[in-house]
Amino acid sequence: MLDRRTLLRACGAALVAGLGPARTDALERSETVFASACMKADGRYAAALFTERGTILHVEDCLARAHDVVVCPASGHIAAFARRPGTFAMVFDRNRRAAPIVIASAPGRHFYGHGAFSPDGRLLYATENDFDAARGVVGIYDATDAFRRIGEFATHGVGPHEVLLSPDGRTLVVANGGIETHPDYGRTKLNLDRMQPSIVFIEASTGQLIEQHSCEPGWHQLSMRHLDFDRNGDVWFGCQYEGPVSDQPPLIGRIRRGEGARLISLPEAQQHAMRNYVGAVAASRDGDRIAFSAPYGGVIIVVDTGGRLVDSFQLKNGCGVAPVGDTFLATSDEGRIVTRGDARAPVATSLHWDNHVTRLI
Repeated sequence: MLDRRTLLRACGAALVAGLGPARTDALERSETVFASACMKADGRYAAALFTERGTILHVEDCLARAHDVVVCPASGHIAAFARRPGTFAMVFDRNRRAAPIVIASAPGRHFYGHGAFSPDGRLLYATENDFDAARGVVGIYDATDAFRRIGEFATHGVGPHEVLLSPDGRTLVVANGGIETHPDYGRTKLNLDRMQPSIVFIEASTGQLIEQHSCEPGWHQLSMRHLDFDRNGDVWFGCQYEGPVSDQPPLIGRIRRGEGARLISLPEAQQHAMRNYVGAVAASRDGDRIAFSAPYGGVIIVVDTGGRLVDSFQLKNGCGVAPVGDTFLATSDEGRIVTRGDARAPVATSLHWDNHVTRLI
């Protein structure tokens, strides 16, 4: 996450000047800036910067629909990744010194919508599908050489989705969703009867597997998809269930290094409201609470680091969630932005927000 001074330096005078007086003033008055993939009113896809008050600061067109957006803490570059089975990623230079760089996936690979930068900004990691071999990989891109692909390593699973760099700066954490797909079959899920989802810890410099964690065999259809870290460095994850609707399995859990995965049971009302699907995970700024969005149920669930329910609120088709102040901001594909605890009505924008929101400052 960038502080204000770093963000403004990374944006550069050209971008700030390009915002125009009203948007420049909004940036100065805002407490927080976010980035998200979106769809514009004309149906074209883009990535946008916006404030917690819903002021749109900048919109950058994408080749097609993107899924998640990540920011480089060192350079301020923004990377948007195509949703599965898309074959592009786009890296934007907010200084506007150069046109966006388009990264094409390697032959036999496609992106899964997520990525992460190394702490020094020299490398970009992306979750990808080696679809003919039905295995997940992390593609590695050199940010100092126009994001040329310089290698890959296995995720030790199928269907990798979100990837995060751990607080130690040396370990990648990857959620292997366990779902086999192939672009010849679009988004069809090919192995629901034999899924093996997992969350893995991988040495970023070598690709060596450090730890691998799965849920108990009875919940092998819990696709582990989204991640964040709490203040203790524990990994919290959210799942999407591919089994019978009537099962109502736990959808959230925690991994403590060396101790394995622990699923967290919620009260019946909140469990039912989530409709077997978590769309995003985000920890609060202090790391004491973790929010899980459930867009099919139109609800955001918040727990503490002990797994106890501390809050829930509704947002129709709300999926993107990120920390703001001492609470959470959420976005919906209907264009709404809501901050929990804010007495004002949700902000309505002209952009249809995609699944994830990234806090920049």
